Amino acid sequence: MNGILYPALVMGGLGLIFGAMLAFASKKFYVEVDERQAKVREILPGANCGGCGFPGCDGYAEAVVKGEAKVTACAAGGAPVAEKIAAIIGVEATAEEPKIAFLKCKGTPDKTARNCIYHGVADCREAVVVPGKGPSACTFGCLGLGTCVSVCQFGAMSVVNGLAVVDREACVGCGTCVEQCPRGVLTLIPKHSRVQVSCNSPLKGPDVKKACAAGCIGCTLCVKVCPVQAIEMKGALAVIDPSKCINCGQCAAKCPVKNITDSRPDKGEATA
Repeated sequence: MNGILYPALVMGGLGLIFGAMLAFASKKFYVEVDERQAKVREILPGANCGGCGFPGCDGYAEAVVKGEAKVTACAAGGAPVAEKIAAIIGVEATAEEPKIAFLKCKGTPDKTARNCIYHGVADCREAVVVPGKGPSACTFGCLGLGTCVSVCQFGAMSVVNGLAVVDREACVGCGTCVEQCPRGVLTLIPKHSRVQVSCNSPLKGPDVKKACAAGCIGCTLCVKVCPVQAIEMKGALAVIDPSKCINCGQCAAKCPVKNITDSRPDKGEATA
């Protein structure tokens, strides 16, 4: 009998000791959580897209309560969520220009030279690390293998004719596709911006034309025709400043290779 009772008493005693130690530690090292954090987390959409710059919605809720993040940083929630967060935190939500993703490429398969027939994994991140780096001769353009589609949680991305296509209405500007694009051919632009250069190649005109018939050739005609000096040359590539651009579309009409995308709904009067 003693052979059973003694071990049971020892184990019971150890359990009480460890239990007391855990209870003491939980009180000693208890970190009080601001109740506002739970309220903020409750109204977040739960996309965990990382567009706010923090590891998921939990990380953002903690950061915004601590004053380390803007109340407007949740791209998925937009202005309605920002207003609710501001009310919880007790600050004013300053409206910010919403952004969307934009593809800096018009190199469809019929316009780009092919350097191989690619039969690898349908993932842009995989394709850029294998010999050949994808089927296109342009190493700066869209690979069209759909990584952006697979990482987008809002159904805003698709691949049409070998190029990524952004649904302007569905895109929330979280930036996940931009971060995952191995060639940096996707970027975030203000949603009001309707005229943009669709090229990512820094090469000079003759070299661009060898790889892609739709690439920017650096002719500077767009720079000369712009009435508000919103376009500048960065090396051999034309770049439009959205903060200056009035979406008049004159540069798109003048571009000899039709590389500038003009997505104005009516392509009529300029819009601010």
